[in-house]
Amino acid sequence: MRINVLQHTPNEGIGSIMNWASLYGHDIYIYHPYQFDHLPTADTTDMLVILGGPMSPNDDMDWIKAERKLINQLLKKDIPMFGACYGAQQIAKTLGCSVTNAPYKEVGWAPVYRQNNIIKGLPAVLYPLHWHEEMAELPVGAIQLFKSDLVDQQGFLLGKHVLGLQFHFEPLLTNLREMVVNDQSYPDDNNALKQSAAEILAHGVPAENEVVMFTLLDYITSD
Repeated sequence: MRINVLQHTPNEGIGSIMNWASLYGHDIYIYHPYQFDHLPTADTTDMLVILGGPMSPNDDMDWIKAERKLINQLLKKDIPMFGACYGAQQIAKTLGCSVTNAPYKEVGWAPVYRQNNIIKGLPAVLYPLHWHEEMAELPVGAIQLFKSDLVDQQGFLLGKHVLGLQFHFEPLLTNLREMVVNDQSYPDDNNALKQSAAEILAHGVPAENEVVMFTLLDYITSD
């Protein structure tokens, strides 16, 4: 399977998604549209991963609009798709949802709560990394998967193959370090979680997060 990845900033990589792809022998192709203004085609995409980034789906950039055209083509073909943070918002906006400021800026480690049992094997409470200040509406026809104490809509499943998460399960420890050292001022301003960059880094990555990431990806890529 060819997995095309849209990466939107150097310090937010695919993390454990690479480990999952390697386990099954899938091929990873990573695109950087914010820099090179180039996207994969729908015909060359067996799965699409849309990572986070500092931009907003509401920004008026041609490559952001082009991403939504690709997403729309893949939705029509029922191609597996995973979006994290900005990526989840892009999927939702493609489906006609509003992307707005969240009621609280969440940056750091905080629990999310599973809202149903449609994906088996997920704990009732999980501790992902939050790194956002915007949120998207729940798409029509989608099932809400998670909520947090501060932001209600934290993840959705559309059909069998499209998953969007407002937070991050994918970072490994090296990815966490990369995010924090390069964007270390982001947690300091109006952060409702009241965690500093040093505290976020010292927390480390829960071992179960990679297991959860594998479970989610297994689900959306199964028949």
